[in-house]
Amino acid sequence: MKILITGGLGFIGSHTAVELQKEGFDVVIIDDLSNSSEKVLEGITAITGKKPIFEKMDLRDKKSVEDFFGKHNDITGVIHFAASKAVGESVENPLLYYENNISALVYLLQQLQKKEKAQFIFSSSCTVYGQAEKMPITEDAPVQQAMSPYGNTKQIGEEIISDVAKVSGINAILLRYFNPVGAHESVEIGELPLGVPQNLIPFITQTAIGLREQLSVFGDDYPTPDGTAIRDYIHVVDLAKAHVTALKRLIDSKNTDKVEVFNLGTGKGNSVLEVVKAFEKVSGKPLNYKIVGRREGDITEAYADTTKANDVLGWKAELTLEDALASAWKWEQKIRS
Repeated sequence: MKILITGGLGFIGSHTAVELQKEGFDVVIIDDLSNSSEKVLEGITAITGKKPIFEKMDLRDKKSVEDFFGKHNDITGVIHFAASKAVGESVENPLLYYENNISALVYLLQQLQKKEKAQFIFSSSCTVYGQAEKMPITEDAPVQQAMSPYGNTKQIGEEIISDVAKVSGINAILLRYFNPVGAHESVEIGELPLGVPQNLIPFITQTAIGLREQLSVFGDDYPTPDGTAIRDYIHVVDLAKAHVTALKRLIDSKNTDKVEVFNLGTGKGNSVLEVVKAFEKVSGKPLNYKIVGRREGDITEAYADTTKANDVLGWKAELTLEDALASAWKWEQKIRS
């Protein structure tokens, strides 16, 4: 079975490619290399012994998408990661986010709806809940007004998929991730942000290795035990495995609705300072950090209720925050050596 992974050389996409190939799927990757590297293909191949088909492409080019599906007309499923994903950048450059995250999705769905049947897994986000009123967050929590253009593109994306699924052979699962972290245990692939990292863990590891002078902790006046924001940090390998489980659910027609939604997290929240302390423990290195003002678009806390993913999807996070931080640190050391 041939599965397309868009953004497949990115952080989550590359780990998902590994897990899919391990399960015997044929993988085709599209990536525009705007926030990734073609070298990631070598890492995937080193782990699995099989090189995925790769096409460099900008999904905002409608004709290229049409041509791709003409060439690969036997694709039966799509896992859609390709998107811009930095909250802060989206606040500063909203049109980039609306063009990149919405146009690409529309062009993909236009091709898939031509098929009699197609599976679609959407990389969504817990940002659709905004600042949820109750913790942990269930899938029934109301989708709130987005705190950033990035979050809004995920909400709009979910709505588009739901509308298209009603009138086509597309069945979809929307996976709302919390905060993916870590690297593959082989240290062949991991998070590889270009430029200044927008996410906490790569900024921590780059600070620890001396690439960044100091880690900024955005705000210590949140209504949390230590004043810093709380998030649910999930190991990227656990997250990748969830995509395979979700895809199999659709292939085996076990879905009970045309569009299903699952939260993917550990069910536990950790504050920024707790993550800093945990990293110092696993790495043995003190971190140079400074408390600064809050960052626009950030919420106080978010962690998942994983009951539905555990019981209905049949998936559970198995790796710990310490596992993730240790693997992220090994990855950082490898790529700087």
